[in-house]
Amino acid sequence: MGQKIQTDIIYFITGPTACGKTRTAIELAMLVNGEVISADSAQIYKYMNIGTAKPTIEEMRGIRHHLIDVLAPDAEYSAAMFQKMARGAISDIKNRGKTPIVAGGSGFYLNALLYNVDFASGEPNKTVRDKYMQIAAEYGSIYLYDLLREKDPESAAAIHANNIKRVVRALTFFDETGGKLSSHNREESNRRAPEDARLFILNLSRPLLYERINQRVDIMFDRGLAAEARRLTDMGYGKHLTSMQALGYKETLDYLENRCTLDEAKDRIKRATRHFAKRQITWFRHKCAGVWINIDDLRITDLIDMAKTSNIWK
Repeated sequence: MGQKIQTDIIYFITGPTACGKTRTAIELAMLVNGEVISADSAQIYKYMNIGTAKPTIEEMRGIRHHLIDVLAPDAEYSAAMFQKMARGAISDIKNRGKTPIVAGGSGFYLNALLYNVDFASGEPNKTVRDKYMQIAAEYGSIYLYDLLREKDPESAAAIHANNIKRVVRALTFFDETGGKLSSHNREESNRRAPEDARLFILNLSRPLLYERINQRVDIMFDRGLAAEARRLTDMGYGKHLTSMQALGYKETLDYLENRCTLDEAKDRIKRATRHFAKRQITWFRHKCAGVWINIDDLRITDLIDMAKTSNIWK
């Protein structure tokens, strides 16, 4: 295992889906005696392995991972929960003399931790939240999304229409405070990252990224994504759950319910994932202050050297 160095540094490894974040984080951990904290909104769930591109035991190469396989698919998970759990993991890792490496592509979750976002105080009003959940059940996610577009178009632009949980949260925030969640988040994003944070944003050319995405989807089905989705529904985890709205599962369930062919499901996942990657890149450019790294030119030792170069992080 690596040397016991740099326990005062927290590495953040992010970038669009399929760009190599997991592999990079594991290789870095092997060099700096580190452990990896997943900043992925779906890998937290048990049984959802293939569709979330969760690293296998072999791929982990003996590196301990945190915030993977923690919750059942019907459990609630949010950026505020991630922030609390990740802080606990960071403290534990540092107390054992190791280096925390936060890796994942959920930009909102990363910013919650990196910039110590102060979430709206108190629990959301259950009556208001239930009202919007009922609207979604009766009229559909698009109708609900259009309500948000009227009240807070900036938040709507950053949220996928199928992400009912986040749409409801933004609508509930508006009703409770009279303000826009997007404005609240923008104010929070002006917070400065802690001095020990080192954020690296991985990227590669758009054509290559899209090629990797397409290949990943084919590999997921080869590994048994359809069987995994069927097993989840057999366990009682249906498509109404937020977790099952994750990219890949909703489309696969449509195939299993004979709403589309297998090839159509694959094409839909590829297209949706490419669009998602594009939105991720836009988010990172506007919301994250880090060092961009071309994955094709990356040497893990370069990350370590840059982490030590103080003038980069001022």
